[in-house]
Amino acid sequence: MDLIAVLEKTVSPDTIELEAAQQYLEQAAGSNLQDFLKSLSNVLYHGGNSPVARMAAGLQLKNALTSKDPATKIQYQQRWLSFREDVRAYIKKNVLESLGTETIRPSSAAQCVAYIACAELPHGHWPELISVLTRNVTNATSTEMMKEATLESIGYICQDIEPEVLATQSNEILTAIVHGMKKDEPSNHVRLAATNSLLNSLEFTKANFEKESERHFIMQVVCEATQSTDTQVKVAALQCLVKIMSLYYQYMEHYMGPALFAITMEAMKSDIDEVGLQGIEFWSNVCDEEVDLQIEASEAQDQGRPPTHTSRFYAKGALQYLVPILMQTLTRQEEYDDEDDWNPCKAAGVCLMLMATCCEDAIVQFVLDFVKENIKSPNWRYRDAAVMAFGSIMEGPDPSNLKPLVEQAMPMLIELMQDPSVVVKDTTAWTIGRVCELIPDAAISEAYLKPLLHALVQGLNAEPRVAANVCWAFTSLAEAAYEGVEVADENCEPETYCLSEYFEPIVHKLLETTDRPDGAHANLRSAAYEALMEMVKNSPKDCYVTVQKTTVVILDRLQHVLQMEARIQSNSDRAQYNDLQSLLCATLQSVLRKVTPEDAPQISDAIMTALLQMFNSSSCKSGGVQEDALMAVSTLVEVLGDKFLKYMDAFKPFLALGLKNHAEYQVCTAAVGLTGDICRAVGCKVLPYCDEVMSMLFDNLRNNNVNRSVKPQILSVFGDVALAIGPEFKKYLDVVLTTLMQASQAQVDKSDYDMVDYLNELRECCLEAYTGIVQGLKGDGTAVHPDVQLLQPHVNHMVQFITYIAQDGERSDGCVSACAGLLGDLCTVFGTSIVTLVDTEPISQLLNLGRRSKTVKTKTLTTWATKEIRKLKNAIILTAIFFLCVASACGLVDARRWWDIGGVGKKLFLAPSCRVSVKRVHRIIF
Repeated sequence: MDLIAVLEKTVSPDTIELEAAQQYLEQAAGSNLQDFLKSLSNVLYHGGNSPVARMAAGLQLKNALTSKDPATKIQYQQRWLSFREDVRAYIKKNVLESLGTETIRPSSAAQCVAYIACAELPHGHWPELISVLTRNVTNATSTEMMKEATLESIGYICQDIEPEVLATQSNEILTAIVHGMKKDEPSNHVRLAATNSLLNSLEFTKANFEKESERHFIMQVVCEATQSTDTQVKVAALQCLVKIMSLYYQYMEHYMGPALFAITMEAMKSDIDEVGLQGIEFWSNVCDEEVDLQIEASEAQDQGRPPTHTSRFYAKGALQYLVPILMQTLTRQEEYDDEDDWNPCKAAGVCLMLMATCCEDAIVQFVLDFVKENIKSPNWRYRDAAVMAFGSIMEGPDPSNLKPLVEQAMPMLIELMQDPSVVVKDTTAWTIGRVCELIPDAAISEAYLKPLLHALVQGLNAEPRVAANVCWAFTSLAEAAYEGVEVADENCEPETYCLSEYFEPIVHKLLETTDRPDGAHANLRSAAYEALMEMVKNSPKDCYVTVQKTTVVILDRLQHVLQMEARIQSNSDRAQYNDLQSLLCATLQSVLRKVTPEDAPQISDAIMTALLQMFNSSSCKSGGVQEDALMAVSTLVEVLGDKFLKYMDAFKPFLALGLKNHAEYQVCTAAVGLTGDICRAVGCKVLPYCDEVMSMLFDNLRNNNVNRSVKPQILSVFGDVALAIGPEFKKYLDVVLTTLMQASQAQVDKSDYDMVDYLNELRECCLEAYTGIVQGLKGDGTAVHPDVQLLQPHVNHMVQFITYIAQDGERSDGCVSACAGLLGDLCTVFGTSIVTLVDTEPISQLLNLGRRSKTVKTKTLTTWATKEIRKLKNAIILTAIFFLCVASACGLVDARRWWDIGGVGKKLFLAPSCRVSVKRVHRIIF
């Protein structure tokens, strides 16, 4: 009775009662969790208890079984499985028999059943559960509440469990779901619970969708549910169609014409936002799928094979019907809507962009007619819709076809930047940004550049949402102007560009914008700093004086901000303060990269002083600030080179803090990357710091709490250290090579794309480490350092590792490039002794693939590695011919006869891959 009273107080408006109840429950759970959960299941089971107590008991029980944090959830599930069998059976019986007995929605018992199931089913426990749940739904005597709660439970299970766990029971699950979804089901509550359950179960019903009869039945039930008079049921059914289109596109041809087209068109026209959103989302998904299929078809054509799946071009076929509806939906915007609220108007804009990407030139005329008709409409909603539609089709159609249309529209867009409607100005600024990004020639043309810049600079004074989009336009414009300059060498900085005469006033205005009092609104301050960074990054030589001035301004601001810390009073102030520091660090990086090597030392003391002060401040306990500060130091290292050495003693403690920050892996990753930067910049002078740094790196590799994404970067840094200190690296060699051997043997689940990407990154970093070690131990002199022979026992493993990668169809282009680099270095160092290892079919195929790569680095390295292998083979051939000639001169063999009989010599030494000409060998012998 005490427990019931406490549970009822968990919803008390009295804070003291609420806290006391929570404390009681925590103590009860802490003293004997198994008995506590049994007691909670008793409260949930007994129908005579108050609905509030039962609901609270279910909530407490559920919270002991699962968590939003994945690691905690696994821990709770393992804890549950460690309970005595009789305790688990008692609780399962209570919660299962509680289904359908509650009087409030949603069912607490359903959640408890589901989260116990999610812990037990993957381990083969509770095998009878799905059958029991199915009977609950299909039994003619089951009450409405029983069916609804059971279907809710099925939905929760399907939502949270791995699909393969339930794949074998998909028939039973679908039986229950379809039974609840039937149009003759009298209860909309039951239909809704069933439809939501179907939505969550679609991933593991693949086998059912592959069978035509079962697929027809499922689609019939879903389509019927979209016609429900209950809005929630209708929306849930439409959500099912959206997901089905993504998962089972290849099976939809049979249903598109007779049903799906009409259903979704009707939904798009609905006045109910939730319904309209699902109709639009359906066609957005169609476009997504068809864009992916276009890419797949293109890749298949390049590889000379048929594509696995083909597009049915639904979007292109429906274009003439869809675009008018989307246009009309664009006119339903609100003047003061919340930016985070998702509504049909915003969804229509996104769908239009996806359709432009998918249908390309075919969409242009449908949109242009609407734009021409409404761009000067007296109704601001129609003007805004016209501008939005025009901006939405900038990507997809052929830019050469769009360019004359954009040039024709530029005067109107410039004029609309002064529109009385804030919404229209905002959309216009966004559209101009799209033009600058995607059709840049139209923006930087002489005819429109000056009035456009004037309109954009004026736009920086507008409302924050408008000014933020103007900043983005400047970001794209700066890049377009810079890339539009023709230079003899792409690595050379141009002397001038079309923005040069406007550069200083634009930068000045952007600096002003970063200081606006309302800069926190609409992300304006961040957008202004981002635009400032891009302007500086994409600046030619004749703007360097302004860059210098900007560097001084940013440094002054950073020093000023650091002095403000003592005046911070609230969490909100602290957050803004931290954001500002991060922005200033990022901007500092941008301006530093443009500073000449001659000027950098003149400002480096002031910069490093400010950064060290930042590291010392309490704000650097925020991971974001610490990461940005480390990145700023990294840029300073890049600019100063070995002149950074004078700051090492002062900076070393903060580098160590970053390397030991295991809780925030982004900070640790930045510190690891910075370690590599310092090694590359300072070279052998980093030696006095190596023991301490290497010790921390080894500790991170051994520590299971360090995020896995950090560890490949550490391996790569080993290569940087080896390159920096050369033969001195030999004292770390054994442990590093052992670590690399273990890492190179890692395996992952190839069906998990994220893990495949991780494996490629890990392998690439291993290869970079091996390359750095080979080059470092070789030394930088003309003669190869003898210590490189310490690697001889490991060469075989390195080549095997490369061969393994060569035979893996999931390898990345970066791995191919790194393999080639290591192969070339091994050939250079170990010469002809490794020819038999590297002259193999898998490696030849890998190098052939690399030479056809579209990446310049990969192409260059594979070509170089191929030449190095060929050189070694040629050297062996010429050596053999030399000894043949000597033997012939000594009368030990008749060289002419050897040459002529059966072409044995030609077969042995003149393989096509050797490229040694027959005439050359013939001349040597004769």
